[in-house]
Amino acid sequence: MLRRPAPAPAPAAWLLLAALLCDCGVWAARANKHKPWLEPTYHGIVTENDNAVLLDPPLIALDKDAPLRFAESFEVTVTKEGEICGFKIHGQNVPFDAVVVDKSTGEGLIRSKEKLDCELQKDYTFTIQAYDCGRGPDGSANAKKSHKATVHIQVNDVNEYAPVFKEKSYQASVVEGRRYESILRVEAVDADCSPQFSQICSYEIVTPDVPFTVDKDGHIKNTEKLKYGKEHQYKLTVTAYDCGKKRASEDVLVKISIKPTCTPGWQGWDSRVEYEPGTGALALFPNAHLETCDESVASVQVTVELETSHIGKGCDRDTYSEKSLHRLCGAASGTAELLPSPSGSLNWTVGLPTDNGHDSDQVFEFNGTQAVRIPDGVVSVNPKEPFTVSVWMRHGPFGRRKETILCSSDKTDMNRHHYSLFVHGCRFIFLLRQDPSGEKKYKPAEFHWKLTQVCDEEWHHYVLNVEIPRVTLYVDGVSHEPFSVTEEYPLHPSRIETQLVVGACWQEYSGVESDNETEPVPVAPAGCWTFPSGGDLHMTQFFRGDLAGLTIRSGKLTDKKVIDCLYTCKEGLDLQVPEDGGRGVKVQANPGRSVLTVEAEDVGELEKALQHVTYLNSRQFPTPGVRRLRLTSTARCFNEAACALVPPVDGSVMVLQPEEPKISLSGVHHFARAASEFESSEGVFLFPELRIISTVTREVEPNGEGDEDPTVQESLVSEEIVHDLDTCEVTVEGEELNPEQESLEVDMARLQHKGIEVSRSDLGVVFTGVDTMASYEEALHLLRYRNWNSRSLLDRKFKLVCSELNGRYISNEFQVEVNVIHTASPMEHASHMAAQPQFVHPEHRSFVDLSGHNLANPHPFAVVPSTATVVIVVCVSFLVFMIILGVFRIRAAHQRTMRDQDTGKESEMDWDDSALTITVNPMETYEDQHSEEEEEEEEEEESEDGEEEDDVTSAESESSEEEEEGGEHGDQQPANRQQQLEWDDSTLSY
Repeated sequence: MLRRPAPAPAPAAWLLLAALLCDCGVWAARANKHKPWLEPTYHGIVTENDNAVLLDPPLIALDKDAPLRFAESFEVTVTKEGEICGFKIHGQNVPFDAVVVDKSTGEGLIRSKEKLDCELQKDYTFTIQAYDCGRGPDGSANAKKSHKATVHIQVNDVNEYAPVFKEKSYQASVVEGRRYESILRVEAVDADCSPQFSQICSYEIVTPDVPFTVDKDGHIKNTEKLKYGKEHQYKLTVTAYDCGKKRASEDVLVKISIKPTCTPGWQGWDSRVEYEPGTGALALFPNAHLETCDESVASVQVTVELETSHIGKGCDRDTYSEKSLHRLCGAASGTAELLPSPSGSLNWTVGLPTDNGHDSDQVFEFNGTQAVRIPDGVVSVNPKEPFTVSVWMRHGPFGRRKETILCSSDKTDMNRHHYSLFVHGCRFIFLLRQDPSGEKKYKPAEFHWKLTQVCDEEWHHYVLNVEIPRVTLYVDGVSHEPFSVTEEYPLHPSRIETQLVVGACWQEYSGVESDNETEPVPVAPAGCWTFPSGGDLHMTQFFRGDLAGLTIRSGKLTDKKVIDCLYTCKEGLDLQVPEDGGRGVKVQANPGRSVLTVEAEDVGELEKALQHVTYLNSRQFPTPGVRRLRLTSTARCFNEAACALVPPVDGSVMVLQPEEPKISLSGVHHFARAASEFESSEGVFLFPELRIISTVTREVEPNGEGDEDPTVQESLVSEEIVHDLDTCEVTVEGEELNPEQESLEVDMARLQHKGIEVSRSDLGVVFTGVDTMASYEEALHLLRYRNWNSRSLLDRKFKLVCSELNGRYISNEFQVEVNVIHTASPMEHASHMAAQPQFVHPEHRSFVDLSGHNLANPHPFAVVPSTATVVIVVCVSFLVFMIILGVFRIRAAHQRTMRDQDTGKESEMDWDDSALTITVNPMETYEDQHSEEEEEEEEEEESEDGEEEDDVTSAESESSEEEEEGGEHGDQQPANRQQQLEWDDSTLSY
């Protein structure tokens, strides 16, 4: 059955129905009027291994268009305008999204879109909006959006990382017998982001039974006093835990070294270092380290002292003569040496006690009873002109009596001291009396210096520059002014000669003993040293000590540069601060370079500087031996008080023996010259081909595999070197030179530009001065021997010896013998002279054997040859004759053999000249030789005829020849034969 639809209500009815529904709680379709609503701020937490975010407050969007949920008296009809359709997140690279869980309630959820990492980012902030599902009145979409709410999300950490130590290993050093609050600290880190898992909550020593513990901060300390004798080093294994109880991925190794009880001082130095000559600077402390035992040090001062007082005159210096040293230092002229090394021409110091050492300087000892007189003419001092006195002296505190170093006094009668140098206690005094020709008034005469150096028993160098009225004293290069000067009246005129004495003062004996230790001595010749004895003259004020290098330089003063050169040592300490170091380092050294002071605030910089302290000896041949070395240190703390008492260090530098040079002289040892050359103005050059060389012998180790073979020995190699010479002495062998008829001369004009001086005496010639071997060769090439009365002279012998360093190295003795060839008188028969001039004029005199001599520039027809020449010529001629004779005899014997073969007879010819004895007359005339040749021809013919026996000895042949020769010549020339000499050359060597 079909029902009619109800009729539609009128518009007014519709309005009434809506009003009723509104007032009575009935929900009907209507327009979307309201926006969703959210909380202004949300805070969320998410775990890095999860994607759900826990928000506070929960994410719920509210909309007023939604019906009341809890109205019980109304029938609720839900509309789309009250539903929440979604949420929208605003922000860049936000790894989250929001979803609606319930549209009707507006509940939502935020979750991560990807895996989060707290270590990369711990929190996020962004905004979120909610929108509903509403439509407009016409049914079109009209969704409303809420305001933007802020969301803060924190990423919670997960303990995914284990602790890791910062260092692969740890090490420390401790001193035994102490307990430390902290020896060292180990430290680990954790890569987790949260404080809970990233913090290290504890450390643990894994190694059992060790006397150490570690706290939660990683500090390791010892639980008992450690002993070096028990254990030198401990090795510990340590691990770490984070607050999440996660253990370190790898444990760490800790090494703790135990040192003996700490004593401040220098470590890592050698107590003995060896210095090889010629190797340059040698580092003395290359690995030095200063142990301060952990004390805070503000500054350290170190003093290095090189002890060389036992070497030479206080240190190693060139040991040339003092005169040569003055020349090398620039004081070239006017220097007279009063204590020279004894030699042939300078012999007044012979007999004085010396140190007997050639390695160092020549030192003369005076014990209070010895003195030496200087020959007249060695030195001349004029008080009106400047002069310099220089001396090396070592003197001790031997009382308060006067001790004279140098004194010039009257030889007889008046005992006046013209000038003198003496010591009195620790005072150094110089006296100079003015010349009588000067002004008659008081002038400064006696100068006093009070010096500790005078009596400290050490070597010191004294130089007096005298230029009246001023006298300046230099001691070791430092000038000193006199503290007292006494004036005296000039001397009275007299004609008394003066006597210069070293080591005492010469005066007439008064017969009264005084405080001056007057001792009578005999009048001795100049140069002899004196002993106390009876007599009219005596020595007084004897010196007790050592002297060397005493010189007087007349007419000139010595400048400071020369004085420093004479005093400067050839060995010493040096410090070259490296460019990359030396910050805050101060270095000081004394003039002799024997004391070096280094100061720095930083201990490390001081150690670097000390490692560059070197020893250097610039001599080519240094004096070998030990040099003591001492290192003293002073450390100061920040309160300016001394702390960390560093004990001194004692060591030594051993200078090894240098390779000794062998000086060799070579040339022509023997030659002859005509007498006319000796009598000429030039004379004869003694050493025309002299050669001077010097070599050293070194050991060369075998190369390659031979080093391991014990049978292979080291080989010696001679190597030529170059160095200077300071003396060459030519002496006459046999009788001394006679100045009236012979002399040794040198062209001094050609030596004026060289540092060589020449002194002559009846014993020979002495070349002195430091110069090269080539210069000495040239000087000796110029040495000539002249004899202007050579008629009675047959030969002359000379000896040459050269040396270096004042006799330290001496050459071989080179001997030269020169023979005089005298001129012959003319013969009556000129034809004979023209025929054979070398055999004419048989003078009846004893001939000189000149075999093996160098007959340079002979004059034929004017010189009679030597006996050796005659013998050689005759023997060679006879030898040729015997060879020819032997050939003919062999031929004759061969012919006889051929003839005897037919009859069955064999013959043999044998020539034996082993017992050959030749007797000839070297002075026979030309006719005798001609007759002898004819006899030889006759003998050859007889040999060819075969009339002699088959076996004929040379002795039989010779005797038969003499018989025939005697008979034939006796028949032909019985009256004209000259008396012949029999010459036996059986001892001659061919």
